[in-house]
Amino acid sequence: MIIAKIPFTTEQFLQVFEKYNQAIYPFQFALILVTITAIFLAASRKPFANKLISCLLGFLWLWTGIVYHLIFFTAISPPAYLFGTLFIIQGLFFLYEGVVRNRLSFRASRRFDGILGAIFIAYALVIYPLIGYALGRIFPSTPTFGTPCPTTIFTFGLLLWADRKISLSLSIVPVLWSIVGTSAALSFGIKEDFGLLVAGTIGTIIIIRHNLVQKMENLF
Repeated sequence: MIIAKIPFTTEQFLQVFEKYNQAIYPFQFALILVTITAIFLAASRKPFANKLISCLLGFLWLWTGIVYHLIFFTAISPPAYLFGTLFIIQGLFFLYEGVVRNRLSFRASRRFDGILGAIFIAYALVIYPLIGYALGRIFPSTPTFGTPCPTTIFTFGLLLWADRKISLSLSIVPVLWSIVGTSAALSFGIKEDFGLLVAGTIGTIIIIRHNLVQKMENLF
C-alpha cells in the first residue's frame, strides 16, 4: 500500500509547508502574480506572449524543484531529491520547447478545452486554498501556490490553452506527479489534492486528443 511506504507523518508533512511558507514570505504573492501575468498574456495574443508564458512556466517548475523539494522537502523525504530533479527537468523542458524552439503557443478561448483549462487554473489559484481553509488548514501550515500540487494543476490548465501540438515530454512529469501527489490526499487528508488526479487524467486525455487532431489536420 502507498500509505505504508511514506516515511513521514502528517505532522511532519505539514511542518514542511509551515517552514517553507515562513521562509519565503511574502514571495507567495509574487508567485501568484507570475500566474496572473501568464493568464493575461494568454488572453492578449501579443507576439511576445508565448515565449514569456513559457519562461514563467519554466520558472514555476524550477522554483518548486529547487526551493520546495530540494531545500525543504528533502528534510523528511530522501525521494524528494528525485522529485526535485524531475521538476527542474520539467522547468528546463518548458524553457527549451517554448523559448529556444518557440514551439509553444497559448490562447485563452471559449472552446471546451479552453473552458476546462480555465477551470483548472481557477481551481489551482482559488478553489484549492479555499478547500484547505474549509478543512481547517490555515497559513502557514498549508500548501500555497508554488508548491507541487497547485503548480501542477495550474500547468495542466495552461496546457489546455495550447493551440499547437504539445510534445508529450512536457506532460510526463506533471502526469507522474498527479499520481504521486494524490497519495497526499489519501494518506494525509489533503482532500484538495484530489483535483490533481482529475486535472492529470482529464488534461492528459485532452492533450493526446488535441495532438491527434493536429496530426490529422496536417495530413489532410
